[in-house]
Amino acid sequence: MKALVYHGPGQKAWEDVPDAALQEPTDVVVKVDTTTICGTDLHILQGDVPAVTDGRILGHEAVGTITQIGDAVRGFAVGDRVLVPAITKCGRCEYCGKGMPSHCQTVGGIGWIFGHLIDGTQAESVRVPYADTSLYAVPENVTDEQAVFLADSLPTGYEVGVLAGNVRPGSTVAVVGAGAVGLSAILTTGLWGASRVIAVDSNKFRLARAMEFGATDVVEAGDGQVEEVLAMTDGLGVDVAIEAVGYPETLLTAAKLVRPGGTIANIGVHGAPVTLPMDAMWIQNVTMTMGLVDTVSIPTLLKMVGSGRIPAEKMGTHSFTFDQMDDAYDVFSNAAANEALKVVIRPA
Repeated sequence: MKALVYHGPGQKAWEDVPDAALQEPTDVVVKVDTTTICGTDLHILQGDVPAVTDGRILGHEAVGTITQIGDAVRGFAVGDRVLVPAITKCGRCEYCGKGMPSHCQTVGGIGWIFGHLIDGTQAESVRVPYADTSLYAVPENVTDEQAVFLADSLPTGYEVGVLAGNVRPGSTVAVVGAGAVGLSAILTTGLWGASRVIAVDSNKFRLARAMEFGATDVVEAGDGQVEEVLAMTDGLGVDVAIEAVGYPETLLTAAKLVRPGGTIANIGVHGAPVTLPMDAMWIQNVTMTMGLVDTVSIPTLLKMVGSGRIPAEKMGTHSFTFDQMDDAYDVFSNAAANEALKVVIRPA
């Protein structure tokens, strides 16, 4: 089969690799019908994730069809259409029991293993460990293109942004960074009744899309951005500031936007340490949250997408075939210039 293989920082290739195959009785093999690219994949290619080694197949999001099934699998059958999420979970270890499979001990202490610790989903087929506790059946009324964004970006925006940030009815929210994950947070703030959602970004296309995704206001990043947001909130700042970029300066911006007693929810993947203004934050009773997504919200989000409450398909702006994988990466790597949010990649 063919797959996108990592060969060190800045190097990848769509090349022939051995077919995905069962290794454990709890495995299934899934033929990939739809996949996409995540900002984390770009961090890997920048050398920010040293655990990813030469020869690893990239990708951790897919919708596909089961083609092989291990002897111990009971919840799925060959031919089932399934969502392969970013997080794999055994369902029995201490962290899975706490509802925190992002740190599943059975699969290596980190639930994100596809394209990280084992071969990933940017391939014609993928082996899925612990299929019964990790996969999700895709309802008939949810398309592949809608479902694939529930593998990572939508749950990340919702869980690590909205839920961890403690968005509640009437909350004022600022989302710093209106890329795919920031827009996912904006899209799901409405589920908890946020009264005002302010998108902050340097790209006019993303700001326009933010309004389509549910933002009430937009602020163009740059000089005066903090003052503009403060003016919208009677000088107090927002209840929840969600950082969705992963740069020191954007996290510091979020810290300046939050009011006393508020929450900074960091979603962005940071590749370098950040020095925070703790001297100001502690006396303002600010809470800061961060973390890897658990994807435990997928069943809820699938219902919301199926009912039309969440238009997940809006995330996809560009479509490619597998043999256009390099083009897909080029577009996604230059998302602002290409007016791209998420790319949809299919076999043909």
